[in-house]
Amino acid sequence: MTDHDEAVAVRPLTLAWVSRHLEVGERVVRTEALHGGITAEMRRLTIGTRDGGTRDLVLRTFVDVEHAEDWLNREAGALTLLPGTGVPAPGLVAVDPTAAHCEYPSLLMTHLAGRTVLDDEGLETRVPLLARQLVAIHALRPTERPREYVALTTADTVVTPKGADAAVWAAAIDVIRKPTPPYEGRFLHRDFHPGNVLFNVPPSRPAGARITGVVDWAASSWGPADLDVAHCCANLALLHGPAWGLRFAEAYEEAGGVLATAASERLYWRVRDGLAFSEEVQLVSQPWREAGRTELTTRAVEERLDAYVTALMDALG
Repeated sequence: MTDHDEAVAVRPLTLAWVSRHLEVGERVVRTEALHGGITAEMRRLTIGTRDGGTRDLVLRTFVDVEHAEDWLNREAGALTLLPGTGVPAPGLVAVDPTAAHCEYPSLLMTHLAGRTVLDDEGLETRVPLLARQLVAIHALRPTERPREYVALTTADTVVTPKGADAAVWAAAIDVIRKPTPPYEGRFLHRDFHPGNVLFNVPPSRPAGARITGVVDWAASSWGPADLDVAHCCANLALLHGPAWGLRFAEAYEEAGGVLATAASERLYWRVRDGLAFSEEVQLVSQPWREAGRTELTTRAVEERLDAYVTALMDALG
């Protein structure tokens, strides 16, 4: 292995566990760190096959993460459900949610072609693709329903950005003090956004982009379609500007998705997810900068969040 490979080498117990799930005569010949995740270590493992070729797997490891067992069980459940549904997702190879065999809770899965695309260029092509993909996910009807969604913020933990209009934010916070609106449950990815979607984008033809995979199913759950849509809206608003956050909800409906009928209910879910970002702007924006969006400083993302919350209150409030 090269020096770079040693820096991201798989821990000994984990390597032994991975090796037990390979074909006879196969071995790990290279490891590479994959960037972009917030909570997990991600590595691409190149496997040398018996015929002299190679194939790739992905190892996800949760190091000192409180809910690792739950997240890995949920991801394993989702990856078991998805084959044959038409939703492009990794295949499950093995999972060790309690670290019975590995140093830390881990999951081994197949590697998908494609890459995440966080650039502004070509966004008008990718947004309808993202919307159609989310509609397809919400159409799934698992035989075993996943656990109910978990809300990511409360009215008392929201952090109003510096310089924001205090009255607008107070009104937005009041929106999520209200009772949860009734909803028809759907299978949710729960963390659907451009950072968890892989694309194949022909260099000479960005308009020819297509989705090759949806990854990170650790938060998959049961809840309102509006919540998944709201999460992608908020991510797009922070990555590309508030107008794209508003646009995604339209694209979802254009793709055949169904959202809450009442504007007040749409506002509830959209604001709830937007306000959740107020508590973790620094955490969310760092992987974006590492991926090349260096202009997305914590302050710049806070300003976009403020503009997005204001736009939501104007459009739906």
